[in-house]
Amino acid sequence: MAKATNTTAPDELHDASEGMSYLSNLPRRVVLIYVPLAIFVFVLLFPFYWMAITAVKPNSQLTDYENFSPFWVVGPTLEHIEYLLFETSYPGWLWNTLLISTAATFLSLFASVFAAYAIERVRFTGSRTFGLLIFLAYLVPPSILFIPLAFIVFNLGIYDSRFALIFTYPTFLIPFCTWLLMGYFRSIPFELEESALVDGATRWQILRRIILPLAVPGLISAGIFAFTLSWNEFIYALTFIQSSENKTVPVGVLTELVRGDIFEWGALMGGALLGSLPVVILYSFFVDYYVSSMTGAVKE
Repeated sequence: MAKATNTTAPDELHDASEGMSYLSNLPRRVVLIYVPLAIFVFVLLFPFYWMAITAVKPNSQLTDYENFSPFWVVGPTLEHIEYLLFETSYPGWLWNTLLISTAATFLSLFASVFAAYAIERVRFTGSRTFGLLIFLAYLVPPSILFIPLAFIVFNLGIYDSRFALIFTYPTFLIPFCTWLLMGYFRSIPFELEESALVDGATRWQILRRIILPLAVPGLISAGIFAFTLSWNEFIYALTFIQSSENKTVPVGVLTELVRGDIFEWGALMGGALLGSLPVVILYSFFVDYYVSSMTGAVKE
C-alpha cells in the first residue's frame, strides 16, 4: 500500500498572524499608544500640579484671573507652607495619621494571615462560604457601621484617642486583606505543604517557614492597600476624634483650615500635597511587589 503523501501547501503552514507589527507604523503608534498615554499621564498628574502651584501662589493671585493665569504662578511664596507647618497642628496630624495607619495595618495583616491560611489551606467544612462572607463584610458601607462602632468606642472609653481609630480601622481592613491573601495563598502549590506535613512539620512551622516567605509579595500588596485605606479614611476619623491634636490629615485639613466661608486655599492645597507624598513614596518603592501580587493572586 502506497504511503500517504503530505499534500498540504507550504502557504497553509505559514502563520499569518501579525502580532504587534501593526504598531510599526509611526502614525499608528501615535494614535494607539502615545496619545492615550499622554492623556492618562495628564489626568493623573494634573491634580498634583494644581496643588503644587496653589500651595506656592500668593493670595493676591488665587482669584485674580484677569491679571494672572490660573495655571501658572508669578513670584512663588512659601508663606502658606510656613503657616501650615508652624501655625497649625499639621505636623501632629501627619504623625497621628502615620501612627494610626501603621498600627491598623499591622493588626489587620496579623489577623488576615491566619484567617486566609485557615480558609485556603486547612479546608474545613464551609471554608469557601466563610471566605465569601468575609469579603461581603468589606462591602458594608462605613456610614452604616460607624453608629454601632461609636457605641462600642464610647463604652470602651477610647473616644477621642488614637486607639479609637486603631481598633476600628481593622473592621474594614481585615476583610479586604483576607480576601487578597486568600487569592495569593491559593497560587502557592499545595504539594509544598503536603511534603512538609509528611516530614513532620506542624501547621505553625509550615506557615512561618514556607507559606509566609513565599507570600511576601502578597503581604506587601495587602499592606499597601491597608495603609492607603487607613491613610485616606475620613468618616471614622471625623466621628471618633474631636480634639485638634488627635486628628488625622484628611479631617484636620478640612475642619481646621476651613472657617465658615473662609477657605485657606494655599494651606489646604499644601496640606493635601504633603499628605499624599507618603503614599506615593510607598507605592514607588514597592511597585514590583505590588504587580507580582496582583498577577499571583488571580492564579487558580
